Amino acid sequence: MCLAIPGKLIGISDENGLKMGVVDVNGTKTKACLEYVPEILPGQYTIVHAGFALKIIDEDEAAESLKLWQELIDSGAFEPDEEPPFPADVL
Repeated sequence: MCLAIPGKLIGISDENGLKMGVVDVNGTKTKACLEYVPEILPGQYTIVHAGFALKIIDEDEAAESLKLWQELIDSGAFEPDEEPPFPADVL
């Protein structure tokens, strides 16, 4: 299953010939490769998965997606249902 989360591009740089950016995802800054969205500009929103900005989205779409993410978090969707069947230090 792939999950992509929206963020706002706040800076662009070139790293080893690749267009890279800093994306603010709900207050957390993360690096993302911008090669799939070369026309993106600072201030625009994108969805990020596995370190890649996949497409440009508008601010309303980003806000709706972040709202849905927050509802999932608040519902406990990302909390484990039970303890793993083996000690955590084995992981």
